[in-house]
Amino acid sequence: MNFEKTLISGEFIKRYKRFFVDVKIQDKIVTAHCPNTGSMMGLLKKGNRVWLSKTNDPSRKLKYTLQIIEDERSKVGVNTHLTNKIVLEAIYDKSIKIFKNFNIINREVKFGKNTRFDFQIINEKQKSFIEVKNVTLSRNKGLAEFPDAVTSRGLKHIKELLRASKQGYEIYLLYIIQREDCEELKIAKDIDPEYHEFLIKAVKKKLNVLCYDCKFSTKGIKLNRRIKFKIK
Repeated sequence: MNFEKTLISGEFIKRYKRFFVDVKIQDKIVTAHCPNTGSMMGLLKKGNRVWLSKTNDPSRKLKYTLQIIEDERSKVGVNTHLTNKIVLEAIYDKSIKIFKNFNIINREVKFGKNTRFDFQIINEKQKSFIEVKNVTLSRNKGLAEFPDAVTSRGLKHIKELLRASKQGYEIYLLYIIQREDCEELKIAKDIDPEYHEFLIKAVKKKLNVLCYDCKFSTKGIKLNRRIKFKIK
């Protein structure tokens, strides 16, 4: 997933009202859109280096968008709107081996009355649903964690995936770690114990969990390698 333009480097000052961040670029301070509704735990430290994109769209009130934060010398992608683009590119490129034989890819597919799954993939033998989760949290070296706040929405998606499994779908929960410094992922039990407990039960009911980290370059962010999922 390539950025349309070269990103602009700056220094993080503060986040407020959830969707706004102030960033110092050289000798001026700009307000940028924060495309991440999560807590972004551990990343919002004054002085951290950040990268922004800038739009020329005259209808946009905020011209800048926060894309990457560097913390402890590690780049972390914080734009959750890009996560599905990273996954879609990886599916088309056959970078996720387990999905390489699927030839039909549908996005934002409605299931039931109030649910949409990120992807539906189909071949002549199987149909599958994939729900994607963006991961930025790392409190211990080499270990990614999800979630960074209580996620009722995430819990709902697991329950709906199990419903889809009863209707003949293979079901996948795909965690995308938008950072390069982690070797495994675990569920943050101390942050959301209910999510942790229910996910363990869901894995026993044929929920497939996949975890991939990302690779950063001057051009963009791409899916990198599969990493270990630590179930407990």
